[in-house]
Amino acid sequence: MPSKNLPIAVDAMGGDHAPSEIIKGAQLAHDSGIPVLLVGTPETLAETNGIPTIEASEVIEMDDDPGQSVRRKKDSSLVRAAETVRDGQASAMISAGNTGATMASALLRMGRLKGVSRPAIATPIPVLNGDHPVILLDSGANSECQPEWLLQFAEMGAVYARDRFQINKPKVGLLSIGEEAGKGNPLVKESFTLLDSEGWQQRSSAQFIGNVEGRDLMSGVADVIVTDGFTGNVALKTLEGTAKAIVAALLGAFTSSAEAEKGAELLSPALLPLYEKLDPDSVGGAVLLGVKGIAMVSHGSSSARAIFSAIQTAHELAQDDHIAHLQSILSPK
Repeated sequence: MPSKNLPIAVDAMGGDHAPSEIIKGAQLAHDSGIPVLLVGTPETLAETNGIPTIEASEVIEMDDDPGQSVRRKKDSSLVRAAETVRDGQASAMISAGNTGATMASALLRMGRLKGVSRPAIATPIPVLNGDHPVILLDSGANSECQPEWLLQFAEMGAVYARDRFQINKPKVGLLSIGEEAGKGNPLVKESFTLLDSEGWQQRSSAQFIGNVEGRDLMSGVADVIVTDGFTGNVALKTLEGTAKAIVAALLGAFTSSAEAEKGAELLSPALLPLYEKLDPDSVGGAVLLGVKGIAMVSHGSSSARAIFSAIQTAHELAQDDHIAHLQSILSPK
């Protein structure tokens, strides 16, 4: 069976709301015609309404050490999910569980694509006045980076943006403290020099637009923004916290008085599309780029809708032969 027609392996045990919300999300995908494979403990998989299953006797908990848990809990649902991709039983894996363990299981069981120094987490960030999100990477896999890695992040991000959002020539920006080429720490300055070369841009059909700042993350000025995993994760968590605070403040204001509630009724039709863009459940998760398979990292608080969204994304990437596209760009020349 061609890999693009294989099911999506879902870790039924990962996440704050596992297994109920995970199974519900898988059921939504199954009912929509996307093939799904659930991996979990026998008691969890007792009733899955026709969805194929693989049993696992262990569970990697959210507070487990990522590397040690993957090596010690070899019969965990997370490790087994990664192995289904490695063994050709599934086209992708998804987990809302321990993020570090998800990355470790994907890397240790699937392996890296040829030419990849370090895999990176690519996270979509909404652009409120745009038709597609900005891809931020690395958003947490590598806290310390080398300039050559950021160049690879740019290449992988460009391929992902093209496959996932049909952007013919993705604009790539480098996150820094100023737009000028000389701004930033040594990593940013050296990375700028590499990214400003024409070779990788031609190979990846991308356009390097120079440095961008934190204020540009949701502006749409770039399609892909690259940075080290430490900076990227701080930026991502800052955006998430700010969005939650704003939504909570708006909800509080809308219910503060009878007059405010009436106003909220009038504004709701205009605000709902905005809320939809800010809602992480509509995206479903980030992608770990650079491993030999599609690996989706979903948020720990993922709902059934978020899991369904992640499965849809993984399925579309498999249909587009995303891994083959990445390998064709990253293979040593």
